[in-house]
Amino acid sequence: MRSSLIAGLDIGSDNTCAVIGEVSGDPRRPGLVIKGVGQAPTGGLRGDDVTHIDEITSSVKAAMGEAELMAGVQVDRVYAGIGGSHVRAMNSMGVVAISEDEVTADDVERVHIVARAVALPPDREMVHAIPQEYRVDHQRGIKDPMGMSGVRLESEVFLVTCQVTASANITKAVNRAGYRVQELVLEPLAGARAVLTEDEKEVGVAMVEIGHNTTDVAAYHEGKIQHVAIIPHAGSTLTADLMRGLATPYREAQRAKERHAHAFAQMVDPRETIELPGAAPGQVRAVACELIAHIVEQRLDEIFGIVQAELQDHGVLDKMGAGIVLSGGTAAIPGVVELAQQIFAAPVRLGVPREGLSGLADAVRRPRFSVGTGLALWGADRFGETGRGASTRTSGIVTKLGTWLKEFF
Repeated sequence: MRSSLIAGLDIGSDNTCAVIGEVSGDPRRPGLVIKGVGQAPTGGLRGDDVTHIDEITSSVKAAMGEAELMAGVQVDRVYAGIGGSHVRAMNSMGVVAISEDEVTADDVERVHIVARAVALPPDREMVHAIPQEYRVDHQRGIKDPMGMSGVRLESEVFLVTCQVTASANITKAVNRAGYRVQELVLEPLAGARAVLTEDEKEVGVAMVEIGHNTTDVAAYHEGKIQHVAIIPHAGSTLTADLMRGLATPYREAQRAKERHAHAFAQMVDPRETIELPGAAPGQVRAVACELIAHIVEQRLDEIFGIVQAELQDHGVLDKMGAGIVLSGGTAAIPGVVELAQQIFAAPVRLGVPREGLSGLADAVRRPRFSVGTGLALWGADRFGETGRGASTRTSGIVTKLGTWLKEFF
């Protein structure tokens, strides 16, 4: 029996998050009733590189199994995220002659084909071709050209490509876990879907998602994607700095970051200290929380500076009327918003999934669930547009496996 269940799967460098929901509301901007959420530590990844595909499969099984248990359902397909420094994005223009007196669906399809017709190396493949706007006889800003009169139709399309091996490894890991990848979605776009409003995208806004290994940036203006960037510095960089600065093992540095880090050193009591293991077995020493804050602040200052330069270089920084929205697990560190406000000299807020969510929505209202929730919302959008892409509701593992196998045989 067909259902409107949608699953988003975020295979992050540190954690794998799964979100299962059911489509609800307006088909033009569907909502999602959150049914289940799951997460598990990610194994088998080092940065962007897959080192052990079976460990990734185990992470997917654990996260999806937890989400299915909470939801009381089983799903057969997922919308999976893809990111990393290998991703490339660009705008492409397509131009065709309007075949009759007015624009038809065939004209729109042809102009999309022309815009997508870019030469790709053998090791790269297309992930997205997202229409940005249309022009009819040079009239700009058209969202839907159907039925308009003219002789020339243009389309601006946002293209995203990735390495073939990266997408193949994600697909293989998900398949081995017993699911099918319905669609690969660029992680910055998925995160933006969860935490940005349509009004912000129209006025101009940049989502900055500070994850474990990368900081993802997605800038919007006039409702269009203006720029996407993936910066190879994030939470793991902070941990490495703390490891060196505090002369402590990586695990202890990670614990200190999670429990005691602050991004704005002037907000920390200089008398406050914590105890950390010393170099010798059984040795304990006191470390000032202010020192931890200084180390974290310096690195985040650098990361925000890189983001600012990236937006400036691509001519979109001055278009960010709605400011900056921070997301990702590292954005939950106290003081991050205050530091970002000082650096960007613009409005800054912490972005968590909110709009269009119901059910167990409180379970995903944290920065770390932005991408997983955005993937599920992306799937809900697809279901609203096409009526396809939802999972088959199943009552047992055998039924789910049988449904999955029918997709291939």
